[in-house]
Amino acid sequence: MPLYKINPTKTRAWRKLIQQRDILCKKRLNDLFLEENNRLKYLSIEWDCFDVDFSKNILNKKTFKLLTDLARECKITDSIKMLFDGDKINETEERSVLHTELRNFNTKNSSIKKDREKIKSFSSKIIDGSIKGSTGKKFTDIVNIGIGGSDLGPKMAVEALKFYKNHLNVHFISNVDGDHTSEVLKNLNPETTFFIVVSKTFTTQETLTNAYLAKKWIEENLNTKKIQNHFCAVSTNTQAVNSFGINREFIFNMYDFVGGRFSVWGGVGLSISISIGYDNFKKFLIGAEKMDKHFKETEIENNIPVCLALIGIWNSNFLGSQTQAIIPYSEYLNLLPNYLQQSMMESNGKNIDRSGNNINYSTGNIIWGGTGTNTQHAFFQLIHQGEKLIPCDFIGFKKSLHGNKDSHNKLMSNFIGQMQALMMGKNLEEVIMEMKSKKIDRKTIERTSNFKVFDGSRPTTSILIDELNPESLGMLIAMYEHIVFTRGVIWNIFSFDQWGVELGKVLASKLLTEIQSDEIGDHDESTKSHLKKLKNYS
Repeated sequence: MPLYKINPTKTRAWRKLIQQRDILCKKRLNDLFLEENNRLKYLSIEWDCFDVDFSKNILNKKTFKLLTDLARECKITDSIKMLFDGDKINETEERSVLHTELRNFNTKNSSIKKDREKIKSFSSKIIDGSIKGSTGKKFTDIVNIGIGGSDLGPKMAVEALKFYKNHLNVHFISNVDGDHTSEVLKNLNPETTFFIVVSKTFTTQETLTNAYLAKKWIEENLNTKKIQNHFCAVSTNTQAVNSFGINREFIFNMYDFVGGRFSVWGGVGLSISISIGYDNFKKFLIGAEKMDKHFKETEIENNIPVCLALIGIWNSNFLGSQTQAIIPYSEYLNLLPNYLQQSMMESNGKNIDRSGNNINYSTGNIIWGGTGTNTQHAFFQLIHQGEKLIPCDFIGFKKSLHGNKDSHNKLMSNFIGQMQALMMGKNLEEVIMEMKSKKIDRKTIERTSNFKVFDGSRPTTSILIDELNPESLGMLIAMYEHIVFTRGVIWNIFSFDQWGVELGKVLASKLLTEIQSDEIGDHDESTKSHLKKLKNYS
C-alpha cells in the first residue's frame, strides 16, 4: 500500500497552527514558562535511558495539541505501520523501506539472519587473528573504502564508540581524492592491512577508484597478484567483486530495500563490528530495535521521534527557521552532525510532493553543528545575537566514560547553561544593573550596554542520555531516522529516494572523458575555461 497523498497545508490543523503562530510570535519563552507551570509534563518524555525535554520551544499546550492533530490528519500512525510492514513506500523506485529489519532480532528474513551470523563470525576471526594476511601476519589496521552512506555511518559510529574499541585501528577512505588515499596508506603496513570495499553496485566511481589504488598498493608492496587475503566487499554485484579478486566467501550482502544512508545496521556496519567486537555491535542493533518498538507502539503525545519531528515542523514551517544545529556535548560524537546532514538533507530536501506537484512550503532544513563546548567559542555568537532563528538539539550524557567527574561537571554545566541563556536572554535593564554592580563608569555603560543585550527566546531541545554506549548510540541514530520519516510523511514527500544527486554524477562522467582526451565539447564559457585550465596539468 502506498503512502497517503495529503497536502499538509490543506489540513484543519495547519490552518489553526498559522493562527497560533500569529499569537505566539508576540510571546517570549520566559512568559510561556510563567503562564504554564506544567510545561514539562507534556513537553518532555522520559523513556528507557533517554530524557527528552522540548519545553524550551516557542509553543504552548494548544500548539502542541494542534501539532499532534496535524500528525493524525496526515495519517502518521498508518504510515508507521506501512513502513514496518514492508509496503512499497519508496514509490519512485518501487521499493520497500526496511532498514529496520536489519536490527530486528525477530525477523523472518533468513537472509538477514545469515548475514548477521556471517558478520559475527568474520569480525571475530579478523579480531582474533584467525584470518591473516598473505604473509601470515595478523591484521593491525582495517581500511573501509566507501562513500556516502557506505562511509558516513560506520565512520561516525566507530568514532563515537572509540571507548569500546579493541586493538585494531580502523581507517576510512571515501573521497575520490588520491592525496587523501595516499595519506591514509603511507603510514600503514601492507602485510597487516585489511580493506573493506563497500559499494552496492560495485561501480561507484569514488569507491572503485580508491579500491584499485589499494589493490595496486598491496600488489606492489607485497609483490603478489593474490590480494584476496587482504580484501572483502559489501556489495550485490558478486561478478564484479570476483573479477576484482575478492573471494566469494568474503562478500557481504546488501539489499534494495535498504537505502545507503540507512544501511549501517547490516554489512555496511562490518567495520563497526570489527572495531568494537560483535557483542557490542549486537548491542548497537538492540538499541535501535528498542527505538523502533517505541516508535511503532507509543501514542503520538509520548512518541519521541514523532514529537521531535513535529517540533521541527513547527520551527521550520511556522516560525521560519531555515537551519537546525546539532550540538553533542561529547567529543566522541564529533561526526554526528555530518552523519545527520546526509540522513536528513538527502532524505527530505525535496520540492515535489507525493502527487508530483511543486511544493510551496518548506521541506528540510540545513543541518549543521559541532561539539560543545568548542561550538560555544565558534558559532554560538550567531545563535545568541544573530537575526536568524536557529533551533538547536543539545545532546548530553549524565555519566563520563573515563570517570573524570570534574571535567564532566564543567561540560554539563555548559550544556545546561547555554540552553538557559538561549531561552532567557538578557535585557537592557539587566545589563545596566550588572555593569553598575561592577562599578563601571556611566560613559562606558552608555557606550557599550546595547551590545550586551541578548534577545533570548531561542528554541532548544535537550536529549539527555544516561551514558554513551553501543545501545544508546543505536537508539539515538534510530530516533533521528524516524524523525526523518515522520517529517517526510507530514510534508507529503518521498524521503527515501535521492534523484537530486544523479545529474552531477552523469555530467562528471562526461567531463572526465573530455579532461582525458584532446577535445572539449560544447559547454558554457565558464565550464570550457575550467576544462582548459585542468588539461594543462593532466
